[in-house]
Amino acid sequence: MKTIVSEKGQVTIPKPLRDRLGIRPGQVLELWEEKGRLTAVKVSLEDPVSSVYGILKLDRSTDDLMRTLRGPADPQ
Repeated sequence: MKTIVSEKGQVTIPKPLRDRLGIRPGQVLELWEEKGRLTAVKVSLEDPVSSVYGILKLDRSTDDLMRTLRGPADPQ
């Protein structure tokens, strides 16, 4: 597929290609040049931590866990 670079340097990705790759308006793409080729890759905006957040279930509170790890607090 071919596309034309506008005067502002903008490129339109053809609709069949956008549909096939799941590129939606607002999608962030990472661009780089290598050996004279322009490569574009979709950037995942999902935080990798959020996908596993809450997966670990503890039988006690975070405060109890921290007291166990750190030991008793020094009263000063």
